[in-house]
Amino acid sequence: MNWNRREFLQKTSAATLAAMAAGAPVSSLLSGCSRAGTSSTADTVILLWMAGGMAHTETFDPKRYTPFEKDMEGNRVLSTFKSVPTVLDGIHFSEGLESIGQVMNKGTLIRSYVAADMGHILHSRHQYHWHTCYEPPQTVAAPHLGAWIAKELGPKNPVIPAFVDIGQRFTVGEAEELKAFHTAGFLGNEFGPFFIPDPSQGLESVRPPVGMDAKRFERRNQLYNDLISNGPIGEYGSDYQKESLKRSMEQAYRLLNSPEAKAFDLSQEPKASYDIYNTGKFGLGCLLARRLTEQGARFISVTTEYEPFKGWDTHENGHTRLEAMKKQIDGPIAQLIKDLDKTGHLDRTLVVLASEFSRDMMVEGRPDAKVQEQVNQPEILSDLKFYGMHRHFTDGCSMLMFGGGIKKGFVYGKTADERPCKTIENPVRIDGIHQTIYHALGIAPDTHYDVEKRPFYSTPDGLGKPVLDLLT
Repeated sequence: MNWNRREFLQKTSAATLAAMAAGAPVSSLLSGCSRAGTSSTADTVILLWMAGGMAHTETFDPKRYTPFEKDMEGNRVLSTFKSVPTVLDGIHFSEGLESIGQVMNKGTLIRSYVAADMGHILHSRHQYHWHTCYEPPQTVAAPHLGAWIAKELGPKNPVIPAFVDIGQRFTVGEAEELKAFHTAGFLGNEFGPFFIPDPSQGLESVRPPVGMDAKRFERRNQLYNDLISNGPIGEYGSDYQKESLKRSMEQAYRLLNSPEAKAFDLSQEPKASYDIYNTGKFGLGCLLARRLTEQGARFISVTTEYEPFKGWDTHENGHTRLEAMKKQIDGPIAQLIKDLDKTGHLDRTLVVLASEFSRDMMVEGRPDAKVQEQVNQPEILSDLKFYGMHRHFTDGCSMLMFGGGIKKGFVYGKTADERPCKTIENPVRIDGIHQTIYHALGIAPDTHYDVEKRPFYSTPDGLGKPVLDLLT
């Protein structure tokens, strides 16, 4: 598509106006009503996001192992991997996660997360719900968890973006739906994520393009500010919108000229350390998260990336796919925990590993709330591609938490040992997870803002409660 300058400005102006109309806050209608928490056990959060639906029975909550046999009954299969011992007595993980199992004395295993019932299961809807704590659609642009944290606590280091998002592209399937929750919503642009789609190219995100000298870059920056002033936001936007956008650009400009920008350069990492993390984009994302934590980042999300029918989105070839996924995550996650612990950062860094829901071979949704089948999963497995957890399961999911005041060597919740492998002890839901994170950071449970003369809380109606049993 070839646009001239006039057409480009017309298109971008229209897009800006559309964004403003979609729920951006007006200062007279947005007022803070939060109060500071009294204490905290964490300063930083790292979210390790297993995008696509990570099967609990194939990862951190293994059940009876049944090897593949041609023409076997699918209902016999609860786990397609053998279980292996962890450092915790009597606690096993699925084969392929041995390294993470050896650091569980530093964290908590949750085996009872229950995802929401939202009818026909769509990944982007459940991911929206997990990251914002609100079920879509909403009449107000709900902020991402990281945006709430950036707003309430601000940056630890004024040079490093308070909210960094690593690993997710928006040029893949369900792109617009993914964009919907990767924002600060009504809180404003300055609290939104600093995107790094590919951690191996992180340095390119914080320096001018090749061939552009400092003076030319400064002229570009001034031109951009002029476009803001003379564009739709400058003409129609509220003072809040204009100031928020301006501050977000100032933060980015400050980073470009700072020595902390070297944290984004993974080539400076010692080779022995780099090689452990170098299992792909996710592994290098964990390395970048560690380096940014050391430089004072506030909230970092690292994702295996959601792309339909890839990664953890195992609609077929589930067993084979998970063998590859485990190789991507096992070493880097374990090394991240060990490195943070060695430098003392783990004490004040809360690391959370989660996924939007789990998977099962036979049940779509949950036993008492089954939804439309989305996978042609035969009852008799005639081919290896049918061997694995291919349906979406919402009634029992596993999560990991480390550091930042979380109990060490602790297991919370339980799922049934036979199908349906649903939660049977201490169910945890998303508002409890969010409030546990906020509690660790010292953010009050009644934190909210008035939007269009209505209170909008960090968790729906301000009713979420932290799961105090997870904390020391």
